[in-house]
Formats: sequence, structure tokens, C-alpha cells
Amino acid sequence: MIEAQPNRVMYGKTLVELGERNPKLIVFEADVAKSTNTFQFAHRFPERFFQVGVAEQNMMGIAAGVATTGWLPFVSTFAMFAGLRACEQVRTSIAYPGLNVKIVATNGGVEIAGDGVTHQATEDLAAMRAIPNLMVVSPSDPVTTRKATWAIAEYEGPVYMRLGRQINTVLYDDDIEFKLGRMLRPREGCDLTIIATGNIVEQALRAAEELAKEGIEARVLDCHTIKPIDREEIVRAARETAGIVTAEDHNIIGGLGGAVCEVLAEEHPTTVRRVGLQDIFASSGRDFRKLLAHYHIDCGAIIEKARSIVHAHTTS
Repeated sequence: MIEAQPNRVMYGKTLVELGERNPKLIVFEADVAKSTNTFQFAHRFPERFFQVGVAEQNMMGIAAGVATTGWLPFVSTFAMFAGLRACEQVRTSIAYPGLNVKIVATNGGVEIAGDGVTHQATEDLAAMRAIPNLMVVSPSDPVTTRKATWAIAEYEGPVYMRLGRQINTVLYDDDIEFKLGRMLRPREGCDLTIIATGNIVEQALRAAEELAKEGIEARVLDCHTIKPIDREEIVRAARETAGIVTAEDHNIIGGLGGAVCEVLAEEHPTTVRRVGLQDIFASSGRDFRKLLAHYHIDCGAIIEKARSIVHAHTTS
């Protein structure tokens, strides 16, 4: 049985499992192997682990070249450096030729707490989602992280997968059915829908529990694949419930909230409220929970947005 742990720790464990099965899997790291947990792979397969140093852009180019020779490179560093510092190399060297490189970035979002704005990747999902050919994944708990790591290894093509830093509660049973591009529905509800991604899925489930005490039944969708997004599930939610709250540890512009709004604008316009950074930079803080609350990216913020949708619907 999988226990609560940071998703990045589960990623490290799963890399070792994959390495046992696939002798062509190799790992590139940019001097933060302890944080990304790729050190686990390094200990087991030192001959297939390459420490590039603080040279993230160069690392992407190396991984791209290696992928052309039949190897399966997994590339890891912090989300700020994989998704933003090396954005041009990801775009031109990996995504443009459609190479089979898996970029797994950790320490995403405000959740990293004390590292501050220079390390808080709150624009990476938007940047990566805008790049053609590139799948964007953001699992919510250790179970989905393990399944997502296996799934992207089997998928043929470039992938950007974002993980957080803190301990993640286990939200799913080990046998949950997981498929890239299809949302999970951990909670049913008919009054409104909360669509969340990554570490904020747990906050969404807590919000739904509190709303239920008020007689508001919120459906919760876990959007672990932001691109390609599950259009069918979004449209279904718009048709069956009074409105949608999106929730993410990211800028509301260009990330999950933006992606959901794009689908609805084209297919089924409905009321949407977005929880996330309101187009601002965050700051450092010792307690990540307080940071999420301060920037209104927590359970309380989701509840507030949900109430506003239900109130508007019942008074209209």
C-alpha cells in the first residue's frame, strides 16, 4: 500500500522500477538530484545516470541528442529551470522535432515556500502548454504520480510533468484506473464542479467536504493532464452543474484555468471562477500552508468561489 509522501519521492522510486524493466532508460540531472529524487536511480544504475550540473539548457540539448539514438531520457530539475530557463531548448530541440524526452520537473508553484519568487515556478504550465507537440502532466498524489510516470514512459513523444515539493496525501486506491488525457472524478456532485490539478486537488476535496455540510454538492475533477485536456469531461460538467471553479498552484493566466475557459468559450459557455495566483508574483514563507492561504489558493478560497456560483445560480 502506498503511503503519504512527496510526489517527487514517488517519482524517484518509480524511476528505479522503470530502470529495472527498460535498459534503455537513462536519467539526466542538473545538480539537484536529492531534491528531485533522481539520486535513487543514480544509486541503482550509476552507469545510466548523468549529472550535468547547473546547465539546464545544455541538459535539454543533450537529452534531445540522446533521444535520436534510441535511448529513453528522463530529464529532471526544478520546474522554474526546466519550464522557464530552458524553455527555448525544450521548444526547439525537443518539441519541434517531437523527440521522446520526458521532462519531470519538481518544486513547482508557491508550495515550495521558503525558496522565494526566483524558484517559484508559477508560469511553467502556461509556457509548456503553449508549445506544440508537448504533453503537459500534473499528478495530484503518490498513486497518480506513480501511474503517470509509467504512462509517460510508455507514451511516444515529448512530455513535461510537474511535481511539487511537500508531502502529498494519498487520494486514490492503488488500483485506480489512470489514463493520460482523461480526468479522474474523485467526488460526485450535481450543484457545481471543481476542477483542480496537482497538489491543489487535495484542497478541492477538502472544500467539497465543507460545502457538503452546507448542502452544496460539488463534483471534483482531477485534471492530471493539462494538455491534451479532457474536453469531454469539461463540457459535461458545464452542462450538468451550475458552474465551474478551477484551482491550481499557478498563475490563473495560461494554466489550468485558462485551458478550461478556452474549451468552454468554444463549446459551452458557463460561469467560471478561477483560484490561483491572480497574475502576481508570490513571496517566501516558512509555512507553505500559510502561503497558499495568503494568496487564496487553498480550501477556503475554493469554498468562497463555489458559494458565489451557487448563490448566483439560485438567485437568477
